[in-house]
Amino acid sequence: MGNRILGLIVISILLIFIDIYIYRAVRSVSWKWKNNKYLSFTYIWWGYTLLLFIGVFISIFFNIKFLLRSIILVVFFLTFVSKIFVLPFLITDDLRRSLIWIKRKLKSKPRDENSVDSTNQENIPRSEFIIKAGTLVAAFPLASLTYGVVSSAYDYRIKRKTIFLPNLPKAFDGITLGQLSDIHSGSFYDKKAVLGGVEMLLKEKPELIFFTGDLVNNLASEMRDYQDIFSKVKAPLGVYSVLGNHDYGDYFFGKGNSTAKSKNLADLKVTHKNMGWDLLLNENRRIKIEGEEIAVLGIENWGVGRFAKYGQMDKAIINTDDVPVKLLLSHDPSHWRAQILPEYPQIDAMFSGHTHGMQFGIVTEKFQWSPAKYVYKEWAGLYQEGAQQLYVNVGYGFLGYPGRVGMLPEITIFELRQSSS
Repeated sequence: MGNRILGLIVISILLIFIDIYIYRAVRSVSWKWKNNKYLSFTYIWWGYTLLLFIGVFISIFFNIKFLLRSIILVVFFLTFVSKIFVLPFLITDDLRRSLIWIKRKLKSKPRDENSVDSTNQENIPRSEFIIKAGTLVAAFPLASLTYGVVSSAYDYRIKRKTIFLPNLPKAFDGITLGQLSDIHSGSFYDKKAVLGGVEMLLKEKPELIFFTGDLVNNLASEMRDYQDIFSKVKAPLGVYSVLGNHDYGDYFFGKGNSTAKSKNLADLKVTHKNMGWDLLLNENRRIKIEGEEIAVLGIENWGVGRFAKYGQMDKAIINTDDVPVKLLLSHDPSHWRAQILPEYPQIDAMFSGHTHGMQFGIVTEKFQWSPAKYVYKEWAGLYQEGAQQLYVNVGYGFLGYPGRVGMLPEITIFELRQSSS
């Protein structure tokens, strides 16, 4: 809790300085303020800021309704982003004013000590055009991010992919496989919309379903209101799931062991069981159709960098040598390039999530872009290297920013096909 308080204090101080800087700039432009309008502007500006900070502190440190907490944090986030977009314009204007001041200073004649220095930068007016342009530009991210909350957070889209597997048994040729990832139930605030997405998946009637981690944000209790909805996710050949980095409680309880943390993880595992999902913890299952088999392997979270490496592939792959096709569920796509490609060539396809596509991007039939591409080499969609494939699902839910811009929530439907190459 101490680190959270310190972090909040540091962020608050930073934002107050930004607020003062922007306020002084906006106040200085010649918008013909009359005294009463000037006072009204001041009261509105600082009153809004004060209420917002009070709301953020209450939402973090007090037990209030989740919907109210979400609204407060969303407003805070949108306000912060908008002000950040204004800053480059103000800094540019200050650089302009500084250059003018220096030019005047160099041209000015020596003055008597008692004379007034008219070259003071404060006497150089701000550019009304630059200030208003910055305000206009800031409106674009505010509008798009607001739209992402209102319209896109639950705008589920079905993506269809065909995965060709040379060694796929004939009995499995043409079967359909569904994938969900990154549910993050602790972020939801609309049960009806969440149910609508589940119903979209079930209408596809997949014969097999994978869930690739991050059922919750931090706590097993976040599934309390949604367990009945996701219990509807069933498939004839089973629903198989794995854990993601958020499921362990590391971000809430810390990375060390504690009784509360262990109980939370145990409760989450029970939730998977209660929903009828087969949670794979560094293990595998054989799926049989008409005497032929494929293997589904699932490992605990394994990620590059700061993300925990709980996964143990050596255990997950035990007793699968005789199975012609091996499908791996691993939450973090960085696992594919770091360990699977160099050490486990027998894995035919891996299914991941984790990136969310950063919940922001551009997606067309032939092009996709997101800031996620600068963090992850494989961040959304289907990848292939040699005989091995990886699919990265951009997620069903959301985290932090409660919306999506361009990178819409995903339900993936795969068709498995035999291939000679």
